[in-house]
Amino acid sequence: MKAILTGKNRELLWEDVPDPAVGPEDVLIKVEAAALNRADLMQRAGDYPPPPGCPEWLGLEIAGTVIKLGAIAEKKSRWRAGDKVCALLGGGGYAQYVSAHYAMLMPVPKACSMAEAAAIPEAFATAYLNLFLEGKAKRGETLLMFGGDSGLASVVIPMAKAFGLRVITTVRQKERKMQIAHLCADRIIDLSAEDVAEVLREEAQSGSPVNIAIDCVGGAAMGKSLYHLAYGARWIMIAALAGNMTEIDLKNIYVRNIRIIGSTLRSRTPRVKAQILSQLVQKVFPKIENGQIKPTIYKTLPITEAEQAHAILERCENVGKVVLLVE
Repeated sequence: MKAILTGKNRELLWEDVPDPAVGPEDVLIKVEAAALNRADLMQRAGDYPPPPGCPEWLGLEIAGTVIKLGAIAEKKSRWRAGDKVCALLGGGGYAQYVSAHYAMLMPVPKACSMAEAAAIPEAFATAYLNLFLEGKAKRGETLLMFGGDSGLASVVIPMAKAFGLRVITTVRQKERKMQIAHLCADRIIDLSAEDVAEVLREEAQSGSPVNIAIDCVGGAAMGKSLYHLAYGARWIMIAALAGNMTEIDLKNIYVRNIRIIGSTLRSRTPRVKAQILSQLVQKVFPKIENGQIKPTIYKTLPITEAEQAHAILERCENVGKVVLLVE
């Protein structure tokens, strides 16, 4: 089969690779669409290696058709050859075929295209993990989601709204406000003209302090913002695109019972990931199927144009997910 490999100069190449092995608990899937994630850029740069045993090529989430099942997967799982599925992977999704443990598969939700389905596993699992398992989100609370024009935010914001949260988000430029209007955030902070910490101070004074923050930015603004959160707030760090260092008043943290939580989905055990996917199907898929939550697709490209697709993410051009289509 063919897959996208990273060359010596970090270029992306559509090359021949060995067919995936199918273990007793595995399912072989013919890939139809593979969604991009910022983690792919980090892996390509050598900063985010795949877990042991995963393919070296990129790709954390795909949609496709079940081709073959291992003996245990056939006995224990619901899957059968011909099923349309989406899957969460440790790596290897930029390929014609993938092999995945049966617990890492989900059905394609009704009314979703295969491109939309490919954008579900990693992004929706990350959103669910950080909103509900780490963030302990409750109806009526206020969420601050950084990077409102990112692929992850395009999932987190409507998911939070569907479960009754108030949402504040950020964009880097004024024109991005209109581009994410369909996500229905309650307040959009324009970082080119507004200071996050000052906005959070205003929100707290008006009686709507932030209870949960999902932060992919970090940097100096993170420490400054902690002063203005609700008592018992949860600040979840998932990346630090603006820098790894910040200054924190520790007294503010312990006096106000604020929790700072580091979180990545990829580092979770297969058992935990399987539990997250099961909860997604049970609790979130009905909201996808009734239209309350919908994957936002910015652009689809043939998998042979993976280099161009990565460039879109590197330029921070996309509002929503970029998806590669596999012929």
